Amino acid sequence: MQKAAIEKNNEAIAAQLAPVGRETVQDRVYSELRRALIGGLFEPSQVLTIRGLADALVTSTMPVREALGRLITEKALEALPNRSVRVPPITLERLDDLLRARILIEGEAIALAAARMGSRQIATIETILGEWDEMRALKHKKDVDREVTLNQSFHFEIYRCCGSAVLIPMIESLWLQSGPCIRVAIYAFSEAGEVDTAHYHRRIVTALATQDAQAARESLVADISRPFTFLRSKLQSAASKDQT
Repeated sequence: MQKAAIEKNNEAIAAQLAPVGRETVQDRVYSELRRALIGGLFEPSQVLTIRGLADALVTSTMPVREALGRLITEKALEALPNRSVRVPPITLERLDDLLRARILIEGEAIALAAARMGSRQIATIETILGEWDEMRALKHKKDVDREVTLNQSFHFEIYRCCGSAVLIPMIESLWLQSGPCIRVAIYAFSEAGEVDTAHYHRRIVTALATQDAQAARESLVADISRPFTFLRSKLQSAASKDQT
């Protein structure tokens, strides 16, 4: 009798819940485009077409169209009148807005993480820095993809220790919007002859190892401000040349 009641109750619950299936094609397309944007695979102002992306991802246009709609809602892409989309261009206003938001959100996250990181987490980010040093020691062509991946791994290993489920998706959204700008900055630094950027991360590790929240926040601000300040200077310089 009790078994029958349980089965009847389970049937009633099942009638109200949608079955949980495997990850959809749309989800995979969205994840891949999201990864590409965070990694800076697409350049600022680059125009993307649904058909072109569908061909590149070897899928139909429908999941691409739906994934692009989500990314437009997240401000990572902009819709154009001809049904194409583009990566937002770099402007002084956008740079300032993104940097201000990242300082506020990521600065708070790292300050919270400073009090929560243990020796295991510190060892993990030190390992990432070791991989960075190995990459820099190679005499081969600059590996921008590897640098972007290590940089992301370093920061998010820290942010995941902040203890806030609210801050993490906010940070991911900011990185989604910042990715194309950061990659441009990496190339610009390379052209300018700058070869070592890991020392900013080492200052962060030192602050976290001593649980100095204020020093960690200040070191992070210096780290994430650098590419934005560099790009801002280049934009202003280009604008001055155009006026002369």
